[in-house]
Amino acid sequence: MHLSKVKNENNVYGSIINFEEKISYKLLKRVFDILLSLIGIIVLAPLLILVAIFIKIEDKNGPVIFTQIRVGKNEQEFKMFKFRSMVSNAEELLDSILDKNETEGAMFKMKNDPRVTKIGKIIRKTSIDELPQLYNVLIGDMSLVGPRPPLKREVEEYTTYHKQRLLIKPGCTGLWQVSGRSEVGFEEMVDLDLRYIKDRSLIYDVKIIFKTFKEIFKSKGAY
Repeated sequence: MHLSKVKNENNVYGSIINFEEKISYKLLKRVFDILLSLIGIIVLAPLLILVAIFIKIEDKNGPVIFTQIRVGKNEQEFKMFKFRSMVSNAEELLDSILDKNETEGAMFKMKNDPRVTKIGKIIRKTSIDELPQLYNVLIGDMSLVGPRPPLKREVEEYTTYHKQRLLIKPGCTGLWQVSGRSEVGFEEMVDLDLRYIKDRSLIYDVKIIFKTFKEIFKSKGAY
């Protein structure tokens, strides 16, 4: 694998990857994903149940699990699972706050999003809301480590350069998540994802997972 400098659709020079996926790494990573996601679901089952109860107590009429269509490897769409951390009609309210986006590029981030519930603020700060994605990993839609899975409307704004982050399965965590998360802009996020794709290995994945736990305890850049 190597990089070459070419212009993307925004007429900006960027690194274009000549991508080759090693079969041995792909198989080992899949085994790694299945084992760790299964262990995680079993070990964290009491916490998952407790969070579900608190979500239901705050809003008995809303669903516990929030499902959303995301774009994965090779632009294939899949249903991603999260604990619901916002009001039930959060998607309908999005258009009314799009002008308050606090990041640049094809991504929406707002530090004090009015749609977030009380329990939602806690589970988002600690990334507990992401735990149901272990099921996405188990069934093969996602990997433990990889780029953040974007929304379809975000991908519609991607250039050819940006779409390179869709060359591999999206992850529950990744280089972006352990490098500041919401404090990192869109273009920097893409650069971090491409750096991961270029340098990825099982050892690299393990390092990112361990660093993820450190970032969760610090709760830096999570909102």
